[in-house]
Amino acid sequence: MIQLTDELADRPVVAVLRAAGAERFLQVSRVLAEAGFGAVEFTLTTPGAVEAIAAARSERPSLLVGAGTVRTIEQVHQAIDAGAAFLVSQVTAPALVEAAAERGVPFIPGALTPNEIVAAWSLGVQAVKVSPVGPVGGVDYIAELVGPLPAIPLMPTGLVRVHEAGDYLAAGAAVVGLSRDLTRDALLPGGDLEGLAERAVRVIRSVDDYRQLIRSEQ
Repeated sequence: MIQLTDELADRPVVAVLRAAGAERFLQVSRVLAEAGFGAVEFTLTTPGAVEAIAAARSERPSLLVGAGTVRTIEQVHQAIDAGAAFLVSQVTAPALVEAAAERGVPFIPGALTPNEIVAAWSLGVQAVKVSPVGPVGGVDYIAELVGPLPAIPLMPTGLVRVHEAGDYLAAGAAVVGLSRDLTRDALLPGGDLEGLAERAVRVIRSVDDYRQLIRSEQ
């Protein structure tokens, strides 16, 4: 089983793709990878997401492609069979964590409150998704969680802004997930891929600036 936080140690950001259809997932993933993203998450609420996972893994083996919004045992196995390197859910379901572990694939359950986060962590997962983080306090909320829960790697997602990636890491997040503010219309037919590339570069620059600051302080 890969250690997701280790795999993303240099640039701990994940692009979360959700749309009415997965027709642009592969094209958008290319743009993100070229900008420096090492991981993308295809949400299973999107029709065609499983097939898109297989296509992306075949085209770019070095890119970590995960499945998001995983809610059933069947989806666990479908996503892993397609080549998903990690699974993410909005909720915590012990049976799903166990099914993924049996296949040797990390599962990141979702939680929001301290009680939920600790309960999710107790399942032996690598990290806990905190979502939707934006509406409940954003960067400040993560900072307040990290203080009393320093041993739990947190992955904030949900209304994370492009300019905030480095701020979330500075607040103590282990990995940051970006969705709508990053992709905007890029997943729609004729969407602006140049704008996507520009925003993706801004995210990577923010993360790199944070990493450089940490190195200079060591």
